[in-house]
Amino acid sequence: MSITIYGIKNCDTMKKAFAWLDNHRVAYDFHDYKKAGVTKAQLTEWCRAAGWETVLNRAGPTFRKLPDADKENLTQAKAVALMLRNPSMIKRPILEKGAALEIGFKPERYAALFGA
Repeated sequence: MSITIYGIKNCDTMKKAFAWLDNHRVAYDFHDYKKAGVTKAQLTEWCRAAGWETVLNRAGPTFRKLPDADKENLTQAKAVALMLRNPSMIKRPILEKGAALEIGFKPERYAALFGA
């Protein structure tokens, strides 16, 4: 089964997820969406599956530095447009394992997903 983890290489949370996967001998492909980008279709699918409120990282400095007008009256379409322009606003990591989608890193959730 193909496993892909999406995020930004130097993110501390990503490093924890990589370490967990490596320590549990889980093979995966890494997609750096800051360097390689992410498609509107991919973002829309993640938002459909998990909710745009989960996919959009409102806690990070990139979102907090936005003008108030960009942060107000958010909808999925507006959130997707913001994340396309600023991939740092996508929560990380996003892990796809077949049809399963895990957003963020919690060791216990990874353990349940991989039966570790």
